[in-house]
Amino acid sequence: MEIVPHLICLAGLILLACWLLKTSLGGKALADSVPRRNNMPIYLPFVPLFIWFGAVSLTASIAKTLFGDLQAWQNDLLDNLILCIGELTAIAVIIFLARAHFARRLKGFGLNIKTIVKDFFAAFVNLLTVWPLITAAIILTMFFGELIWGQEYQMQQHQQLKLIMEYSQLLPRILIVVVAVVIAPLLEEMLFRGLFQTTIRSYLEALRSLLRRWCPDKLTPVQAGARGKPHEAKDRHGAWLAIAISSGLFTITHANTGHWPALFVLGICLGYAYEKSGSLFRPIFIHSFFNAVSIIATLNQ
Repeated sequence: MEIVPHLICLAGLILLACWLLKTSLGGKALADSVPRRNNMPIYLPFVPLFIWFGAVSLTASIAKTLFGDLQAWQNDLLDNLILCIGELTAIAVIIFLARAHFARRLKGFGLNIKTIVKDFFAAFVNLLTVWPLITAAIILTMFFGELIWGQEYQMQQHQQLKLIMEYSQLLPRILIVVVAVVIAPLLEEMLFRGLFQTTIRSYLEALRSLLRRWCPDKLTPVQAGARGKPHEAKDRHGAWLAIAISSGLFTITHANTGHWPALFVLGICLGYAYEKSGSLFRPIFIHSFFNAVSIIATLNQ
């Protein structure tokens, strides 16, 4: 069974090499990607983010005061229930905001049920393609961690994965799996890709238009895009910058700093999948597959 991870990485390397060749080392990967039309103010994505972090933390503190005599596994179950309710509330808020601020409403946001089957299989290929880069990020993190802090350095395990291994009770295990594989991918992709990435790219495009008016000789107004459609010059550069910024935000919301390099690589993949496909279901499935693989690997230890 030890050969399986090597075969997965090999398959991923082949797919990654094909992608690099096809897109001129990624330079043409988003040449046909256009911004999603919306009228969101720049502060709007922070509303569900506050609900997720602020309201959930406050509710958890109140619950611990009211139910302070619970057993350890019951406390963790309560925390995950509060987290689950908070994340579902944030998802509902995001859907409301998307319907109100996106052209074509939820379809313009990237939630079109007609693409689910296609996105499901494409997500598997996308995750397989980026898997060698995630593995490389983990190896480099371990290398530099041991170089700086010594041979005793170990990457901390995610708190939810610790709980799965620590408790044998079925109910908390089921809840953790549902949150990790279903609810968290839905919330995080709608928030960081759907709202933050879209907002960042929209404002970058607005800034570029403003600079074009001020310096018309320095910016080429239009270039030919894929399929004969006109696109703004270097529009894909704005897309990549929005992907990088939203991936950074996605990364720092996770507590374990040792996971940040791998999570940033994953975030770039998720952001690219959203921009390339125009569908939020694709990064949601990629994220879900990644979390599921992490849980399976933990349970098989």
